[in-house]
Amino acid sequence: MTDNAEKLDDAKKDKSKFNWVTGRSSCSLPKIFQVLRLQVEEDVKTRNALRPKNSPYEFSVKETGSDFTVSYEAKDVSRSVTFTLAEHGILVRGDKGNQMFEVNLTFTDEGECKLIVNKEPRDYWQVRRMALEELLFQGH
Repeated sequence: MTDNAEKLDDAKKDKSKFNWVTGRSSCSLPKIFQVLRLQVEEDVKTRNALRPKNSPYEFSVKETGSDFTVSYEAKDVSRSVTFTLAEHGILVRGDKGNQMFEVNLTFTDEGECKLIVNKEPRDYWQVRRMALEELLFQGH
């Protein structure tokens, strides 16, 4: 057998042991919402650390019930983006409550949990960028 054929056999053996029940269980909206919240908190820490000294603005994350909100606060201006855990998806809304987009999940035949936005698969960082890029970088 060639090296490639052996690797293919090993991959097939590993897949046969894949615990799809555990994988599917971890692909739930509450679990993904929690992961997103932790990653967003890291994004906000990083963005705050990149501000010039004595910056007149700051970013923060606040959790309230089934929501968490990322806020931009300056002297006379405040803006925010809110993530809400809903029954069928994660809703991302801007300042005025206008929905920016919804995140849905799918558990693929490859055993991966994928985030779906506008029928397109997205990585966590892409969802965070879609939600926060304007808030974190516009005019700063």
